[in-house]
Amino acid sequence: MDLVFRDAEVVDGSGGDSYRADVGVEGGRIVSIVKEAAAAGCQRPTARRVLDAEGLVLSPGFIDMHAHSDLALLRDPDHGAKAAQGVTLEVLGQDGLSYAPVDDRTLDGVRRAITGWNGDGSDVDLDWRTVGEYLDRLDRAHGGRGIAVNAAYLVPQGTVRMYAMGWEDRPATEAELGRMRRLVAEGLEQGAVGMSSGLTYTPGMYAPDSELTALCRVVAEYGGYYCPHHRSYGAGALRAYEEMVALTREAGCALHLAHATMNFDVNEGRAPELLALLDAALDAGADISLDTYPYTPGSTTLLALLPSWASEGGPEAALSRLRDDTTAERVRHHLEELGSDGCHGVPVDWATIEISGVTDPGLADHVGRRLDGWATARRLLLDDRLGTTILQHVGHEENVRTIMRHRVHTGGSDGILQGLKPHPRAYGTFPEYLGRYVRELGVLSLEECVAHLTSRPAARLRLPDRGLVREGYVADLVLFDPTTVASGATYENPRTLPVGIPHVLIDGKFVVEDGRRTDTLAGRSVRRTEVH
Repeated sequence: MDLVFRDAEVVDGSGGDSYRADVGVEGGRIVSIVKEAAAAGCQRPTARRVLDAEGLVLSPGFIDMHAHSDLALLRDPDHGAKAAQGVTLEVLGQDGLSYAPVDDRTLDGVRRAITGWNGDGSDVDLDWRTVGEYLDRLDRAHGGRGIAVNAAYLVPQGTVRMYAMGWEDRPATEAELGRMRRLVAEGLEQGAVGMSSGLTYTPGMYAPDSELTALCRVVAEYGGYYCPHHRSYGAGALRAYEEMVALTREAGCALHLAHATMNFDVNEGRAPELLALLDAALDAGADISLDTYPYTPGSTTLLALLPSWASEGGPEAALSRLRDDTTAERVRHHLEELGSDGCHGVPVDWATIEISGVTDPGLADHVGRRLDGWATARRLLLDDRLGTTILQHVGHEENVRTIMRHRVHTGGSDGILQGLKPHPRAYGTFPEYLGRYVRELGVLSLEECVAHLTSRPAARLRLPDRGLVREGYVADLVLFDPTTVASGATYENPRTLPVGIPHVLIDGKFVVEDGRRTDTLAGRSVRRTEVH
């Protein structure tokens, strides 16, 4: 064999008890698991390399169900933010906005709309237009060597709507809806695993339920799933969850709820109400899963807080409205007094808004500061041309812990890698689960937590040979020390790498070895066409 891990404590991703074993790898697959090899006195498996795993847990690679690495994987071959955490697969195309399918006009609008998430893309050759071409681009990235970790893709509904009908806030015509249905179908045929929405982001939020249902029917036909950032995580959050459950039930489509939180003061302690809603739907036969990150603040763009009407027509129209004093006062009124749809129906508390990143280096002094009011926010939006990112300190620890215990929970970082002070979830989500919530707090057992991060997401993605330590499965593997694994990322130093994860393998190749990132690029696109 190529490699044997000797005397590893195997947490196989099933949720079952761990066991001690020698695990052999050859040709990128797990080919041998010999349990309690030393104690049984049997013939130990041999290989060209034997790695002593005494004291280490061997688990499947972690699957990040909500990632914003759409350009980062092309920009940075190292991508240590995710590789060092033990992430071996990321799901891109989130929140209804990404870079395929596009035409030239749409691509420019998308780039500007999500500069705060991914940068403006000026340093990346955006030479694709279709979903298939984007996935091909991942496969031939960095001189044909590939990417740091594997990547799956969701067709972004907001981008599709932009492609079909621009930034207008109105129902689609039959012809426009037909075009959107074709674009979603083509994306799924070319390898996407489902469809995402960002229903507090323009233009996706302009879609009525009937339009979303029609698109979800297409997703269901291809065996994909719908991943909505739904219409509210604040006031009316439960109604927004109910809307997504009912919509996908009508469409016959699997549902995966993105960063399924209950935020703002109106939702403190209300996570059990959400879980009761989901349990009732699951018991009635619905196919539902969700992801969360183990932190209380959220992160998005400052632009996203504005009322949806302020962004109708696209980025230039939004800037024009912000320049006009009368219109800007209307925006302030919606934000501070009414509670804008972009701020989840809750009047904004500027003290909860911390600047995490700016596009213009000349504005860097704002990073790390809380906003002191609308005047500063407006000036930043204009001076930074809508590219400012924020942390929003509106979550509740009790809700976070309650939701992560649920039977359909999976892990997702929602990691935004841009900005001088990004949210630490980008660099710390998975070791934070293992170190803080397993070892320190005991919210989850180790076996249960690993299942949340591996086999459950693999099942949602319908990957037949990933997510478990099993013979015949792809050797996407992590070795970590359960006594020391921890996130190094903090709010003050968010790009600090984790500790206690010495080895990470993708396709049987070391991408992290002895705690150091290798130069191996073993990641590839993982496409729906691989699903059986």
